[in-house]
Formats: sequence, C-alpha cells, structure tokens
Amino acid sequence: MRHGWTIANVDATVVVQLPKLAPHVPAIRDALADALGLEVERVSVKAKTSEGMGYTGDGTGIAAYAVVLVETLAR
Repeated sequence: MRHGWTIANVDATVVVQLPKLAPHVPAIRDALADALGLEVERVSVKAKTSEGMGYTGDGTGIAAYAVVLVETLAR
C-alpha cells in the first residue's frame, strides 16, 4: 500500500514461442505474488504463443502484458 492505494489483483500474460511456459506458470504466479506482497489467489498468469508470427514467434523476443486493478483505501 502506498499513498492510499492497494493492489486488488493482477492479470499477466507472457507471449513466447519457446520454451513452453505452461509447466512453470504456478512458480511464476507464486513469485509474482510474493514480489508484490499479494495472496497467490489474486494473481493470474497465462502463457501464450504468437503462432510463429513476429519476434515472439520466431524466437528472437518475448512479450509480457499485465493489467493491475488498484483500489483506494477508505479514509
């Protein structure tokens, strides 16, 4: 919590062709929750491929997107 705000939940997506992240999603979720000081139930992590297209599909890059819901604390 900072300045009267707190994180309600996090929804993250990692886009990469290889390596396959599905087996690692629980560990990534746990690490992210720990880093943010959240219960693991408030963190969602998904792994996607770009079906061989673009820099994430040809193996030269990786992308990550996250949406975070923040709530104000009542004073």
